[in-house]
Amino acid sequence: MGLPDHHLTEGERRIRSFHPHWKRLVVPLLALLLIAAASGAAMFFMPGFAYEGYARAAVAAVAVGLLAVWSFVPYLQWRNTSYVLTSHRFTISTGVLSKSHDDIPMSKVNTVSADQTLLERILGCGTLVVESAGDQGRIVLRDIPDLQNVRAELFQALDDVADGQADGS
Repeated sequence: MGLPDHHLTEGERRIRSFHPHWKRLVVPLLALLLIAAASGAAMFFMPGFAYEGYARAAVAAVAVGLLAVWSFVPYLQWRNTSYVLTSHRFTISTGVLSKSHDDIPMSKVNTVSADQTLLERILGCGTLVVESAGDQGRIVLRDIPDLQNVRAELFQALDDVADGQADGS
């Protein structure tokens, strides 16, 4: 997921790979249920008339279009967003048809902070902010699952790099 093992450098080890938190899929799931119920009700209660078949096909076409936009596309975006924390870098991969990869070398990370709302604390996710000395400067990563453990593992990787132990020696 995100970064294949053959793309790791010599001595680099994968610490954690993950997707954004599942809460990003709640609205697309609700949209799926609502669209399915509404289109099913529209077809069931549709009165019989000469063009009933065309009307049912139109309802089905609209339902499929809405499902694609409000449920399937957000699911694909969630599924194709991945975060990989290794001993040398933090990689963010996004994109469905075209891919974008951002690597933050551990040696360039200056500050790591985390924010959680009450709901995010209950769900165990939150926002991770990584500030680096690179071109991008500040990267805000929303909906990180198991935020406190990811943050602790990131700090451990940063300590290992600072101590010169990133290669596992």
